[in-house]
Amino acid sequence: MSDNRPGVIRRFFLAIWNTLNFTRRLVLNIVFVVIVIAIVAAMLKPGLGIESRTALVLDPQGVVVEQFSADPTQRAFSNLSGDNVREIQLRDLLRVIDAAAQDARIERIVLIPDGLGAGISTLRELGQALDRFRAAGKEVVAVSEGMGQGGYYLAAHANEILLDPDGAVLLEGLSSYRSYYRDALDKLGVNVHLIKVGEYKSAAEPLILNRASEEAKQAEQFWMDGIWNEMLGEIAALRKLDVATINADIAGIDRLVASYKGDFGKLALERKLVDKLATRSQVRELLKARGVADTTGETFRQVNWSDYLGTQPPEALDPRPQVAVVVAQGAIVQGEQTPGSVGAVTTARLIRSAREDDNVKALVLRVDSPGGDVYASEVIRREIEQTQAAGKPVVVSMGDVAASGGYWISMNANEIWAQPTTITGSIGIFGLFVTIPQTLERLGIHTDGVGTTPIAGALDIRRPFNPQLESVITSVIEKGYRDFIGKVAKARGRSSEQIDEIARGRVWSGAQAKERGLVDKLGGLTQATASAAALAGLGDTWRTRYVEREMTAWERFALNLSNSSAMASLAAMGGFTGLPVHLLPKAELEQTLGLLRTLGSDRYGVVAHCFCTIGR
Repeated sequence: MSDNRPGVIRRFFLAIWNTLNFTRRLVLNIVFVVIVIAIVAAMLKPGLGIESRTALVLDPQGVVVEQFSADPTQRAFSNLSGDNVREIQLRDLLRVIDAAAQDARIERIVLIPDGLGAGISTLRELGQALDRFRAAGKEVVAVSEGMGQGGYYLAAHANEILLDPDGAVLLEGLSSYRSYYRDALDKLGVNVHLIKVGEYKSAAEPLILNRASEEAKQAEQFWMDGIWNEMLGEIAALRKLDVATINADIAGIDRLVASYKGDFGKLALERKLVDKLATRSQVRELLKARGVADTTGETFRQVNWSDYLGTQPPEALDPRPQVAVVVAQGAIVQGEQTPGSVGAVTTARLIRSAREDDNVKALVLRVDSPGGDVYASEVIRREIEQTQAAGKPVVVSMGDVAASGGYWISMNANEIWAQPTTITGSIGIFGLFVTIPQTLERLGIHTDGVGTTPIAGALDIRRPFNPQLESVITSVIEKGYRDFIGKVAKARGRSSEQIDEIARGRVWSGAQAKERGLVDKLGGLTQATASAAALAGLGDTWRTRYVEREMTAWERFALNLSNSSAMASLAAMGGFTGLPVHLLPKAELEQTLGLLRTLGSDRYGVVAHCFCTIGR
């Protein structure tokens, strides 16, 4: 009788296959059960009921951005894994604050700025929203366990600031320090050839110098002083303090802290930076006494801002005429890009979509960009021109930074709005070309050969920099600068000579740019949007709509599911934990790598970019 069983090898692979198949079905079934549980829990969960005399707790934890830098699916997985690196959209915070100002059930805002990260102009925008809330006759109470100057800049807009007795308020000023790589590159045998127009165009200086040029120091000191004075002036006015006294306290911080025997809390109280020292439990009792206790009696009646945001009606149901907002956040590069950078094709498509939408009557371009690729910037600028030619006014609202290429895409707007603390200008361009023949020689690698013309192989980085290629790039850069200032002059109604005087790569604060005619008005996104509506003749009947890539049904489902409380509980039960937040300073490295990525699309780069960030 013959044995028809499979052989040993076949049985071995069949066993592996059956195991994999079983595991696949098991995992899918588990995922399905989790999703069903989350959906059922969400359906059974009662709606958010907000009673009268409720406090809105505004405690955003993360970095405030114009738009999310990750796609919805990535954000959903980050939520499920407990990722601590979070982003909060500025528009959501503004919407919550303005809605609460008109909501009779919301009595006050309890602001907790400790976990908030944002640029100076973004903080100013939020502060202006808090001012509108207070103008509605409502109270803002700031509560903190310790603040740097960013958090304090926002907290200063509160009626009252309560600081933990063991906390501190640390004001230190603004700074701009970069690493310089000339000696390091020389040791590696890397030759960086920089061609620029404008003595203040310092973005690429770290690659060719060992220290900042005097022109760069002079220009940076000027605009940083302008922004610092704006910040201190606003804080002093809100807190009824003297700017000179605050500056003197900062300059003599060592002696001042010693005089208070290291008690930062007492120092902040007696220097009138805060109104009261109170622990969290004392704050809860104080707010219970001012308002109403919750059902447990342990704390005050409250609603978190993210939950409150979920109660706001969907904007898609609003039939009013629209002012479209297109966000240009990040480095400007060619092609299609995801949020977090400004892709020429992507951004142009969004602007074109707004232009061709009959419901859209005006466009606001929200710019938060240090610049980037010259051609990509020009593609976006042309779309702005076409939108105006179609009869729709365009207003630019500058965020934290709108410099170099960021100004290029802004210049043709009917109006340019900036905060006094916005970083802008940097009208200038440069080109870079890297060669590595010395690096290769040190490794024993030599390059030799022939070409059919004097410039054949000129773009080969293994060979020394070709003087003819240098001449070509120089001509391109000089033309690019003439085009830049020529376009600015035409857009701003000035002569090229007048623009050149305030250009040459120099950076300005928003207030300084307005004095020099580069900006029309000072104000935030809310004011810029209202101005766009007025230019379109919409009166009081209009709404704002952000024009972005629509989420797919799966992305919307995954994001909503990951944000649900049921899913959060399941994630906690399953032991999902996020990666720790790394505290190593990386912004400078990211900027340098970002610049090199921008240059990567060309064999040599022609760039309008500004390394104009500040330390806070």
